[in-house]
Amino acid sequence: MTAKQPYRLIISGGGTGGHVYPAIAIANAFREHHPDAEILFVGAEGKMEMTRVPEAGYKIIGLWISGIKRSLSLSNLSFPFKLISSYWKARSIVKEFKPDVAIGTGGYASGPMMMAATHFKIPAVIQEQNSYAGLTNKQLADKVQRICVAYPDMEKYFPKSKVYFTGNPVRKDIINLESKRDKALGHFGFNSNARSLLVLGGSGGARTINESILAGLDQLIASNVQLIWQTGKVYYENVKIQVANKDLRNVRLYDFLKEMDLAYAAADVVVSRAGALSISELCLAKKPSVLVPSPNVAEDHQTKNAMALVNVNAALLVTDMMAKEELVRETIKLLYDKKHCEELSENIARLGKPQAAEEIVTEIEKLLA
Repeated sequence: MTAKQPYRLIISGGGTGGHVYPAIAIANAFREHHPDAEILFVGAEGKMEMTRVPEAGYKIIGLWISGIKRSLSLSNLSFPFKLISSYWKARSIVKEFKPDVAIGTGGYASGPMMMAATHFKIPAVIQEQNSYAGLTNKQLADKVQRICVAYPDMEKYFPKSKVYFTGNPVRKDIINLESKRDKALGHFGFNSNARSLLVLGGSGGARTINESILAGLDQLIASNVQLIWQTGKVYYENVKIQVANKDLRNVRLYDFLKEMDLAYAAADVVVSRAGALSISELCLAKKPSVLVPSPNVAEDHQTKNAMALVNVNAALLVTDMMAKEELVRETIKLLYDKKHCEELSENIARLGKPQAAEEIVTEIEKLLA
């Protein structure tokens, strides 16, 4: 590798945790290799990355950009103006910052930023989290040098010569959770002799999952299940009101879980949406899981993500439509079938890629050589 220092990276992507957290993980891993690197994030104004990235210690610039709503909406009329405005601002950012490499993790801001970077011949890497490639990344594929993917067989979307199977970069504190089990049970005040369930809904919560758990809460309580339930901030107050008259001795209700490593460590089974980041974490956490794919995503990609696990007996799937009827019943059944839990745990563990961020950094470094 040439000795040009410090390296300058632009990382763009966001809109959801599935795009933001891998971007931060890549930045952190690059900083471990190159502590003096100058890293600039570019995100979408008003989206979660504008908060999460500075919390992680990085500077971020926002673009006036958002996605196109699938339903008829007046806001769609402004999309061309937002795209043009964001592209020209991105060009200005590239000319001023002069990055050595540009990295895109998908989402609203990634498109105009990566288009601007590749226009100026900046070496570029994109990272695709899902088993179904996003529109932004598909459009960028011909213009970048490397495409880091989280699932095998992604050559059907991208040029084969550019594809590198690295996995999704996720938080490191969920590796080797076995050593945290006792601490986790103590943190939540749980009994080691009872079965524990972790319910997640992604970074914003999931209405269907919350409603399904509410509908089956009496069954969970009667089955002596210890429940860690992250509702999402939008749904928290409403859920709190609806469970006020329940026996909540074994229920821990949260709007947002900061100690995710302890939540995973305490759980015998996890109920979750099937976003790419969630699945990557479940693989590293080695947790038996019941996945409820969101139907409100492009090309139904969460179902495709989930089926990649279901097809190798690494997770169970309950559809969003059937969740209120089936989710709690199937989850309790799994919780008390320890042999099935062991099978799912062993199979999902084989899909984990704990060195994903480091492998992506290796590909970035090749472009710096």
